[in-house]
Amino acid sequence: MTRLLHRTIGSDLPRAVAGQGVTITDAEGRVYIDGSGGAAVSCLGHNDAEVIAAMTAQMERICYAHTSFFTTDAAESLALRLTSHAPDPLNHLYMVSGGSEAVEAALKMARQYFVEIGQPQRRHIIARRQSYHGNTLGALATGGNAMRRVQFQPILPETHHVSPVYAYRDQQAGESPEAYAARLADELEAKIVALGADQVMAFVAEPVVGATLGAVPPVADYFQRVREICDRYGVLLILDEVMCGMGRTGSLFAFEQEGIVPDLVTVAKGLGGGFQPVGGVLLADRIFEVFRDGSGLFQHGHTYIAHPIAAAAADKVVEILTRPGLMTQVQRLGERLQSGLEERLGQSAFVGDIRGRGLFRGIEIVADRDSKTPFDPALKTHARIKKAAMARGLLSYPMGGTIDGIHGDHVLLAPPYICSETEIDQIADRISDAILAVTADVAREA
Repeated sequence: MTRLLHRTIGSDLPRAVAGQGVTITDAEGRVYIDGSGGAAVSCLGHNDAEVIAAMTAQMERICYAHTSFFTTDAAESLALRLTSHAPDPLNHLYMVSGGSEAVEAALKMARQYFVEIGQPQRRHIIARRQSYHGNTLGALATGGNAMRRVQFQPILPETHHVSPVYAYRDQQAGESPEAYAARLADELEAKIVALGADQVMAFVAEPVVGATLGAVPPVADYFQRVREICDRYGVLLILDEVMCGMGRTGSLFAFEQEGIVPDLVTVAKGLGGGFQPVGGVLLADRIFEVFRDGSGLFQHGHTYIAHPIAAAAADKVVEILTRPGLMTQVQRLGERLQSGLEERLGQSAFVGDIRGRGLFRGIEIVADRDSKTPFDPALKTHARIKKAAMARGLLSYPMGGTIDGIHGDHVLLAPPYICSETEIDQIADRISDAILAVTADVAREA
């Protein structure tokens, strides 16, 4: 009997004993291609020698120093490196230990900013339905994942939600991408006005929606319109790149492909590549300057922020991510994965959409392709696909509740950037085989 409280109690999980490159080996000797990087974390695969050497060197110097007493070379180097690759005015980094912490910190930064500039009435947060921003209370309240929120709803802070960009289901017949983007932007503006033009604090969004929708990118000039609306009403734009950032979509920051710059951006997961728990918030100059010239502090903190070993690992990860050619490789391999999935699954009556950017791809499963009707949630199609993929030696990231938190199934793929073309083809083969086998079985049961 395990003494560990697992995510699912009573589940018979294999025990991971080794990781090398793009694979994980369990205690029974089974080898799995890590086709999802865990939860889009292991961007450089497992057991990278350079990252381990950087961590080891830091351990030999100092493992921990509390940030109320000291800074460290590792934390300073990471902040300089990451902000040097971010567009102006994102010139400051606040380090945390993970994605939920990053979102919590960003929300508190937004609130403190408005308090310090004399607008304490601004308190409303707007995000999007079918989003995910973390599991701590503020982040959970901000996210629009209905399934995760429901039992905790009575203790969640008040937040507000508008429609996501979900072209596969929500773009109307005959509606151009530009018109769809305009309609969604108009909905955001109407929500701001309804709540009070001087009452809204921040709009929070994932540039490419990850776990809840399955690698759904924006359309047309959606984010340019959002940026203009936020500027018009003095609302801070917070972009959550915990899952889609750090090169996952083919650029270091996903928002770079939208031609905008947010006021705050959260990063984690790929920032540390799984080698250490680490995250961060990049903040614009104007927010930093208000804190510096006002209270002189950010009224927030955790014991392990700016941990030296985590900083050393992340610093090396970012250095590798920004080497010439790696982002081009992510784009090229992403296109190969997309083509491979379309070739193998494009004619399936049970695959409705294959989407994404870079090495961030989603496959939406349906019971009927023409009507886009999902399978009955009781059939647990996504869970069965995960199990079938593991039996074929592939780790994937299937989820249910794609449409509304209850109905719909999708599979998320987020393999390491170091994959070979052969490994990308193996991922496409194995997930396709799993999907085709499971959907055939589920269709017979439905």
